[in-house]
Formats: sequence, C-alpha cells, structure tokens
Amino acid sequence: MSNPHQSRRIRVITPVPVPPAAQPLFTGQIPDGFMSPGMTLEFAFAREGGVVLDSYYDSALAAVFVLEEAVKAEAEGCDAVCLSTMTDTGLDAVRSRLKIPVVGAGMSSFLLACALGERFSIITLWDRWVPFYKKNLRQYGLLERLASARHINTHPNLEALLTGKEEVIFAALEKAARQAIEEDGADVIVLGSTTMYQSHRYLSERLAVPVVNPALAGVQACENLLNLALTHSKTCYVEPEFRNDALFDAVPSRF
Repeated sequence: MSNPHQSRRIRVITPVPVPPAAQPLFTGQIPDGFMSPGMTLEFAFAREGGVVLDSYYDSALAAVFVLEEAVKAEAEGCDAVCLSTMTDTGLDAVRSRLKIPVVGAGMSSFLLACALGERFSIITLWDRWVPFYKKNLRQYGLLERLASARHINTHPNLEALLTGKEEVIFAALEKAARQAIEEDGADVIVLGSTTMYQSHRYLSERLAVPVVNPALAGVQACENLLNLALTHSKTCYVEPEFRNDALFDAVPSRF
C-alpha cells in the first residue's frame, strides 16, 4: 500500500469542450477539503469532439479527445485520470492506452450504489442519456441491479448547469426520485450526470435513501486506487501494438 500522504496528482477530464467562462462551474464540483492531504485535482476539458453526448455519434467524437487529454495527463506525470462523465465516454480506450489508474464516474457510481443497497435508480435531466446508462450497465454486468432510469425532460446547459433554475429543477428531480423509490423499488439514487452535483445536498436532505454524487464518486475511486497501489488490468485492457498520438495534432482547438 502506498503512503496516503504522498503527493499525487489526479487529472479530471470533462469529455466535451466547455467555454472558459463556464469552467469554474465544473471545477467547483469537488468541494475544498474533500480530497485527502497530498491528493491534488487538476481539471482538463476536451478541446474538440462531442457537444452534449446526446448520441453514439457524439460520444464517438468525444472519446477521441478524451483520449488526447488522458495521454497528455500521463505524459505530464499525473498519477491517475478520472473521466468526469456518467457515460464513461472513452473509458475502455483510455485504459488500453494508459498504465496509470483510469476510472469513470459512471462505473464508480454504479459500483458504489451496489455497495449501498440492493437496487438503484438513476435520476437524470435528459432522456437521451438513458441508453448510455443501460448499455454500460449491461457491459458491467449490473443491469439487473437497476430499478429504473427516470428523467425530467430538461436539455443540459453547459454554460450554466443548474444555476438559476434550482427551484424548479431540484423539485422535479425530487419528484422523480420519490417515484423511483416508491414505485420502482429503488433503495439508492444515483445522479445521472456529474453536472447535476448542485442538486446533491438538496436531494440528500429530503430523501430517505442514499444519493450518490458521481462527481465525488469518481475522484474518490481514483484516490482509493492510488492508496491501494492498484491500476486496471492490462490483460483486460490490452496495450495497442501501434500508437498514433500525433494524429491529435491535426485538429485545431475550439476555444
């Protein structure tokens, strides 16, 4: 086991380009003092690719530039990478390319929910994210633990997140969560996006079941792997025989 107070750097990657003015909303997902002493979070944003991960097409574009940021993180001496998205966009590819620990907020949240209860429900903003949850849960062998995936029919706003809409959005999320608990049999609630972190305290204070915040679950999983001196299996996530990282340089940045 490694020294828990050893200085370690975790690169947290948002899988889509975010305007510079809005980036503090994303870096604010992790409250001060959450990480253990010696653990430093560094935030990065895909410079091109996807927009809102509304489709497998958008996700495929995003994965390329998530991979670019992850390769850069390892080259710059980071100790772990957290993909800050419940869709785990690019997770398999990044684990194949990198040797340092790589975790996805989605997988981390689902596994945590399974440790907290028998069946969980995902409460999300948008119905177009639901297929990604089910696809990944099927891949992870966890689909039978899903009670339901409920949405509130709200298009995501990457420039404001939930800011300014708290009164309406939080109440709608609470209603969906209560339906998941009372009608679907959920005993744990998982927020459907790291960008929904602003609603975590509100829901936790009002619901009688645990509420998993994926923004925190992802970085905590990174810290746990570093403290345990573990990383993903390269027998599962096989190294590429050939690398072509220079291909990224051909695409200009959006911002």
